[in-house]
Amino acid sequence: MRRRSFIAAVAGLAASRSERASSAGVAPRVNADRLWRRLEQLSVFGRPAGGSFADGVSRTAFSDADVAGREYVLGEMRALDLAPRVDAAGNILGRSEGSGNGLFPILFGSHIDSVRNGGNFDGDVGSMAALEVVATLEESGVRTRHPLEVVIWAAEESNFGSGLHGSRMAVGQIEPGEWERVEDGVRKGDALRRIGGDPERVAEARRASGSFHAYLELHIEQGGTLDRAGVPIGVVEGIVTIDDYDVTVRGFANHAGTTPMDARRDALVAASQLVLAVREIATGETGKQVGTVGRLAVSPGAPNVVPGEVRLTVEFRDLAETTVTRLGETLKRRAAEIARQTATEIEVQASSRHRGARAHPTIQSAIETAATRRALRHMRLPSGAGHDAQMMAQLGPMGMIFVPSLGGISHSPRELSRFADCAQGADVLLGTILELDGLDRIG
Repeated sequence: MRRRSFIAAVAGLAASRSERASSAGVAPRVNADRLWRRLEQLSVFGRPAGGSFADGVSRTAFSDADVAGREYVLGEMRALDLAPRVDAAGNILGRSEGSGNGLFPILFGSHIDSVRNGGNFDGDVGSMAALEVVATLEESGVRTRHPLEVVIWAAEESNFGSGLHGSRMAVGQIEPGEWERVEDGVRKGDALRRIGGDPERVAEARRASGSFHAYLELHIEQGGTLDRAGVPIGVVEGIVTIDDYDVTVRGFANHAGTTPMDARRDALVAASQLVLAVREIATGETGKQVGTVGRLAVSPGAPNVVPGEVRLTVEFRDLAETTVTRLGETLKRRAAEIARQTATEIEVQASSRHRGARAHPTIQSAIETAATRRALRHMRLPSGAGHDAQMMAQLGPMGMIFVPSLGGISHSPRELSRFADCAQGADVLLGTILELDGLDRIG
């Protein structure tokens, strides 16, 4: 079946499942067709010329497409009487008041910016589902005790050198020189003003610790675990810690024709051994840890010169911070061994640590209860990708709901999730909100 035909088929499947759910008497349920329409309407902003939903999107943060997509979201929020506002970090926030007195809001949402040549599900599903939850509760006459606050985070994807922009600002993690960074000839400070933010007032976007009842985020898995298992709902255990290293291998550049093999100090040979060592380190113990060499630069890069220097990046990820630390220490030992064996010098420099975050047990249980009430199979799993939720976990209880990514493909025009799964994820998001609304506090 061709891709566009498949998309049309799964859209129809979502609608039919929604109708069956309604007849089963489980309420409230989201409107699957309306959720799909919002996803399709949002996909227009950043489509390739002459393309369709199936061709993916380039809606990078601060771009024309991002500005247009944000205007679409603001219009949808106004239609839902959420009185949206844009804070100094560029985050879009809309609020619906609850019936209780003095209760903190339930915060939920995601992002709408994409990577270049990305898909129409990463971030978009959670953002449009958040709007659909508000619409469904309004239509059903259900008013929560806690206020509901929808957030569309600005610039979640890597942009101007760092991702998680909006949620980082919410926790006060401004990096040195951040507003002076330049991308495509534009300063980040100027780019932020373009979406309604203000780098001079960005401290106003900071949220106080304990200022929300819970943070929830629905997202596509971006991996293949749920798809392979045939399970529609993932209950996220936590978001992995990520350690990045910059590695420099120094040998000696010399003539490729006149330098004997046994006299060479070939930096690329040493780097190649280190690339294989990263894989061995990551697979050398049980667990779900991963290791990646994502970039390699060879100098001088001529076909008739023995490489004198190689620069590469190494990244380790795991849910346990101690595991990531241990893998990094093993990398340094292996690098020293390879340097001795190849008569080279290898410098391993830690460049960054993105600390992971554990989902709150009470919220995990609430997600499982919501899924069970809807007769949806579910399983717990870690998130191998970073999300705004890991920032919010620094301020209060956090939970994430995953829906399957077909084939585990993401950050690609071929990124695809079944619309039925997206609607079921939105139903579980709604159900989780109602479960958590019944609690005065999350201990």
